[in-house]
Amino acid sequence: MLIDTHAHLNFNAYKADSEEVVKRTLENDIWVINIGTQYDTSKKAVEIAEKYEKGVYAAIGLHPIHLNTGLVKMKLDQEEIAFNSREDSNPPSTLPAEGWAPEFDYEKYKELAKNEKVVAVGEVGLDYYWKPRTKRKLELFKEKQREALIQQLNLAKELNLPIIFHCRMAHEDLIKILNEQRAMNNEQLKGVMHGFVGTTEQLQEYLKMGFYIGFNGIIFKTIEGINFEENIKRMPLDKILIETDCPYLTPPPFENQRNEPLYVKYVAEKIAKIKNLSFEEIARITTENAKKLFKLF
Repeated sequence: MLIDTHAHLNFNAYKADSEEVVKRTLENDIWVINIGTQYDTSKKAVEIAEKYEKGVYAAIGLHPIHLNTGLVKMKLDQEEIAFNSREDSNPPSTLPAEGWAPEFDYEKYKELAKNEKVVAVGEVGLDYYWKPRTKRKLELFKEKQREALIQQLNLAKELNLPIIFHCRMAHEDLIKILNEQRAMNNEQLKGVMHGFVGTTEQLQEYLKMGFYIGFNGIIFKTIEGINFEENIKRMPLDKILIETDCPYLTPPPFENQRNEPLYVKYVAEKIAKIKNLSFEEIARITTENAKKLFKLF
């Protein structure tokens, strides 16, 4: 058995055949958690999960790239957008006035998260890939992302749910925020760093906080400054999760095709090889880890 802890079968890429994809996923003894990135895709993830008694679950949250700050041109991904895109807010066309903030509807997400098939808040976090060029706008941009993240951390705390973190080009800020939140609340957050792309030093910081680390098809790629093999070697077995992030990051031998949960086995095989363990052992360990974090029984 395997568990794909981060999939997006709620995206437009599966609009025509999501049921067939889920069917072959379950037939191959693979469970899946579909991850929301805004309210509409979160709602769709819940709707898909409700169709199945077991093996299909949902996470709800607002991805930082969907936080409409009014400070950057928002990018549309046709693989993702199948519904009314972007979070509820009407930002001004120019630099927002001090104190203006896009709306994150806490109660709206909270109500959605009460569904018994929702197992996490996510994916949430920081993303500095598309960012303003001026210093003042950049500072405001980062603050808006921070505010939305903290609201969602509070939601996860209130509902006693783990958090699925997204972080791109922002690890130092995320580590700082999480350490501040832990110190302020005097408690340890629960969650996973999804699709981890960071240094070995950053990895150790997240492990010290008690987080799980999710690996997907990006470990087959070469990224300057990132040593995926060394990171995996250093990973304690009880903190590893596997995922696809489908429809993205398709592993060999299916590159340039749409990814799907069935291909999570290639991630498990790669980790097994690096760890010098059998595929069966990695499958067992990562399944136990996922069941423990997300309370899947």
